[in-house]
Amino acid sequence: MAKEIERKFLVQGDDWRKLAKGSFYCQGYIATLGAATVRVRIVGNQGYLTIKGPSIKYSRSEFEYLIPLEDAQQMLNTLCDRPFIEKVRYTVELGDLIWEIDEFEGVNKGLILAEVELSNEEQKIELPTWIGEEVSENPKYFNSNLVKHPFSQW
Repeated sequence: MAKEIERKFLVQGDDWRKLAKGSFYCQGYIATLGAATVRVRIVGNQGYLTIKGPSIKYSRSEFEYLIPLEDAQQMLNTLCDRPFIEKVRYTVELGDLIWEIDEFEGVNKGLILAEVELSNEEQKIELPTWIGEEVSENPKYFNSNLVKHPFSQW
């Protein structure tokens, strides 16, 4: 079984920008009921279908598959809830870790989150100066919930 272990934080300031490279993401959710989510995502000219299980602390099961771009676009257009999650995802490599910083657009504009994937839940990490409050266990910051309750409506 594939397992994702990640921690999520609010971002403060702009110091991270000089280290980052970004790509535009558009994603929608087919299902967000119960314990699992099913997501469709387009990054560049590639489509992805992802199924995630419930979060328990920092971990959850995750299964992600490449799908044809045309299929991903059709799923977004016909099967996914609105609004879509639109964001630029930047990556910053610091030491042995890769930080992913999501700068949201559309109805979630103004929200910037950083995620870091870990090898285990107990892994110690050094937080960069641009990392703010940890929100790993706060469901309102889950992308699947930002569709239902966008940042612009908080």
